[in-house]
Amino acid sequence: MTADQRIPAAQYLRMSTEHQQYSIDNQALSIEQYAKARGFAITRTYSDPAKSGLRLRNRRGLCELLQDVAAGKTEYKAVLVYDVSRWGRFQDTDEAAHYEFLCKSAGIPVHYCAETFTNDGSLPSAIMKALKRVMAGEYSRELGSKVLSGQRRLARLGFKQGGLPGYGLRRSLVSADRQPKQSLAFGERKSLATDRVVLVPGPAHEVHVVREIYRMVISDGLPIHAIAQKLNSMGVEYRGDSPWTHHTVNEVLTNPKYAGFHVYGRTSSRLYTAKIRLPKSEWLLTSGAFEPLVDFATFMAAQRILNTRTIKKTDMELLDDLKALLARESRLSLSLIKNSEQVASPSTYRDRFGSLRKAYELIGYGAPDDFGSVDLRRRTQEFRRRLIAQLAESFPNEITVIRPGGRWRERLKLRGRFIVSVVVARSVRTWGKTIAWVIDPVRNERRHVTLLARLDLENRSLLDLHLLPNIERPKRFFIRLRDQWLSRGERLSRLDEFCSAATRALETRQSKKQRS
Repeated sequence: MTADQRIPAAQYLRMSTEHQQYSIDNQALSIEQYAKARGFAITRTYSDPAKSGLRLRNRRGLCELLQDVAAGKTEYKAVLVYDVSRWGRFQDTDEAAHYEFLCKSAGIPVHYCAETFTNDGSLPSAIMKALKRVMAGEYSRELGSKVLSGQRRLARLGFKQGGLPGYGLRRSLVSADRQPKQSLAFGERKSLATDRVVLVPGPAHEVHVVREIYRMVISDGLPIHAIAQKLNSMGVEYRGDSPWTHHTVNEVLTNPKYAGFHVYGRTSSRLYTAKIRLPKSEWLLTSGAFEPLVDFATFMAAQRILNTRTIKKTDMELLDDLKALLARESRLSLSLIKNSEQVASPSTYRDRFGSLRKAYELIGYGAPDDFGSVDLRRRTQEFRRRLIAQLAESFPNEITVIRPGGRWRERLKLRGRFIVSVVVARSVRTWGKTIAWVIDPVRNERRHVTLLARLDLENRSLLDLHLLPNIERPKRFFIRLRDQWLSRGERLSRLDEFCSAATRALETRQSKKQRS
C-alpha cells in the first residue's frame, strides 16, 4: 500500500509517572507498528506528558482532540491510542465511554493498539473494553490506597507529607535517618525519593508573634478578631502583604503543629474528589515530631479557653449572648460582634446557623429591609462565582482556577503564566440621582491583571466587562458609567475575547513598568 492510499489517523499519547512501559516513546513506537500493519498514516499527534488519567480537565491534549473532533476540524479518519488506560483511568467508566462516543459519532473511531481485542463494536469486544475500563479505574483506586498507606506510615514517623508549613514555621530537608541537609524555600521540593521533610522554627520575629498570640488569648483574654486587629494595627505582616484575619489567627491557635505535633489527615480529597474535613478522631497525631513553638501546657490552655467560648456553648447560649449584646448596644453589627469579648466570632454564628442573618432572625432582630446590603453582598459573590466557573468551562485548556483555601478568594491563572483577579462592582446612588459603581480593591490582588464585571443599575445582571492591567488604588473608590479610568483597559464585547484581552492587558502593564 502506498503512502497516498493509507488512511490518515491521529495518535493520542499520555504518560503519568507509572512505569517506563508507558513512556511516550514506547507508546508512539507501538502505535506506529499498529498503523503500518493496518494501513494508517499518522498525520497528527496529541499528547499529555506527565498527566494523570483521572480527569479530563488538566489534559490539554485530549481536550484539544475532542474539541477538534466536535468542530469537524480533522483531516484524519481515526484515533490511535496505546491501550484503554492511556485513554483514561476515569472513576466513572461512562465518562471514558462518552469521550470515545463523541469521536465515533463524528465518524472517527478509536483504536486501542496494544489491546488483545478489536474495537469493532461486537459483543465480545464491548465486554472486554468495559472490563478494561473498570480495571483501569480500579488500578488508580488501588494505587491511591497504597500511596495513602505509605504517607500514613511516614506521617507516624513525624515526616511532613506536603502543604505549606504555616506562619512561624519553615520546612527542612533531612535524610531518611533525620540528618539535616538544607532548608527549603517556598516552592522548593526534595529531589531524592529517600529524603524527608520536617518542620522547624522559622525566623525569630515570627516565633515571637506566635507566642504573643497565645499570650493575648490566655493572659489578656482577647477574642480572635481583636488579636487580628491588634496585629494589623501594629504593622505585623502575616504572609507577604496579606493582613491577619480571624482564620489565620485561629489556625495558629488551634493547629497542634505549634506544640510539636505532626498532624496528618485533617482533610481528604482522594482521586480528585471534593475536599472534605475529617473529624478529629480520624486525624493522625505524632507527638514530639518537631521543635514546638509553644509548650504543650500553653497550647492546651488556649484550647480550653477557645472551647469555652464557642464549642461547648449550645445554640441557645450563643443566641442569648447575641441578645445580651443587643440589649447593651441597642443594635447589632459585624464590627460589634467581632470586638465583643462576651460574644463568639461571626464565623461561629455562620457555622452554627448558616449565616449571621439567620442568627439575627432567630432573636427577632431586623426587618427584611435591614438585610438589603447582606443580600446584595451575597448576590455579588454569586455573580463572581458563576463568572469564574463560566470562564473555566469556556477555556478548559487555557484557564486554571486557583483555590488557595482559607478565606482567600478564587482567582484565575491563564496558560500557567499569570494571575487574573476577578472583581465584581455593584452600582450605588452617590448623591441625588447620580449612579456610580463601587470598587473594593483586594490588597493582595491589586497588582494582577483584573477582569472588572459591573452589575446593572438594579444589581440584578451583568452590565459590562473590562480587562485592566491592574487596580492601582489601595482603597475603595467609585467610577462613573463612562469613567476615564476604564480607558486604561479594554472593554469586552464577548466572553470568548477574554484570553486574548487578558494577554494584552499583561503586555500593557509590563510595557508601562519598563518605561517607568
